[in-house]
Amino acid sequence: MKSRLNTSLFALLLCVTSCATNLSAKTRDGAQQHWPSFRGRNASGVAESQNLPQSWNAPKGENIKWKTRIPGLAHSSPIVWGGRVFVTTAVSSARGDGTFRHGLYGDGDASDDTSSQQWKLYALNAKDGKVLWERIAYEGVPREKRHVKATYANATPATDGRYVVAFFGSQGLYAFDMRGRQLWKKDLGVLNAGAYDIPSYEWGTASSPIIYKDSVVVQCDTQAGSFLLASDIKTGKTLWKTAREELPSWGTPTVYTGAGRTEIVTNASNFIRGYDPETGRELWRLGGSSKITAPTPIFSGDLIVVASGRRPEAPIFVIRAGASGDITLAKDQSSNKSIAWSKQGRGSYMPTPLIYRDHLYVLSNQGVFDCYDLKTGAEVYRERLPHQGGGFSASPVAADGRIYLPSEDGEMFVVAAGAKFELLARNPMGELLMATPAISDGRMFVRTQHHLFAIGK
Repeated sequence: MKSRLNTSLFALLLCVTSCATNLSAKTRDGAQQHWPSFRGRNASGVAESQNLPQSWNAPKGENIKWKTRIPGLAHSSPIVWGGRVFVTTAVSSARGDGTFRHGLYGDGDASDDTSSQQWKLYALNAKDGKVLWERIAYEGVPREKRHVKATYANATPATDGRYVVAFFGSQGLYAFDMRGRQLWKKDLGVLNAGAYDIPSYEWGTASSPIIYKDSVVVQCDTQAGSFLLASDIKTGKTLWKTAREELPSWGTPTVYTGAGRTEIVTNASNFIRGYDPETGRELWRLGGSSKITAPTPIFSGDLIVVASGRRPEAPIFVIRAGASGDITLAKDQSSNKSIAWSKQGRGSYMPTPLIYRDHLYVLSNQGVFDCYDLKTGAEVYRERLPHQGGGFSASPVAADGRIYLPSEDGEMFVVAAGAKFELLARNPMGELLMATPAISDGRMFVRTQHHLFAIGK
């Protein structure tokens, strides 16, 4: 079967798989204080002035500020705001913490754990890791299945300092205040996201919510009836809903806030698209992507980067902001008026790329780490990380000239940013690692299979 090859490389989209606010994102010493959604502000994955340690050892407690056990099973990432860390989880009534199967393999099977679950949101104190509150958003039998490598809580929550929004796929969209009071919930129906060519395979959802002004935006690409939805963050009322002719996808949308105009950029198989965030009107579309898409769009200046890793396409597209209409490349083209440059066969399958200090970094599931000149597309280097073999699903993040690369096997590789590849450290976490870290106020928050860690000097 076509989709059995590489399907579970995808399944953790589930790590795979920004907000606007008037509140300051800096502490007095200049360190970024807030990490409000998947990969932080604008999904950039970057936080400067952090003074993080280069090396640590979680099993030995070296440079570990605290460690807190989180019940259940989830690949969602932590987010941080105002001294609080928020995480989601799904607790199985039959298996407690549950299980998933990590590694590089081609199976596309669904998990057999269809028992009743509790979908929860936790708030922890960022200083000491103590649980401030926990809330059950939904309890019941899952309305869809999940991949053996995935969980029932794949989507990362989002906050703007007023509201915390959690998305649990077919179990609904939920909004809480910062004290944990549920304000509203929204049933989006059964969202069947799975193999595009074998619909009987159910893999579960992973796309995370984002916040733009007073709206919550979710991308729901499924086997039938795909859509992009904006809801009022105060009430949950639908502001607009745009139908999409799409295959299932798992990337999180990004709000581009560069010069000229603001737009929502979505990654998907039929077309990468840009939308007006006020109305949901499509602004432009780009064809030629993979049949399975997971990475989240990112940007710097007037360049928007969108990648996907399913072969044979596996493209990287670097799009000039301000496009309109169909900007699909003609056959044998690698650039046009709206596409600064592109590459085939170099896109990442699950990890979202990283733009840092004029370079674009792309990490494959197999551990191949590429560096390109962002403006020209020239290859700077291509190296393979010496990992144990389980692969990479979480996305890279960066701070103060270092890039942090979490492996599924539970090692955090630290690489020097810049034109020369230099491996600085290999740091053990002691547990499987599928979620993208968060960086805030001088600490890195890492969610492993069973715990949430705070790393710092």
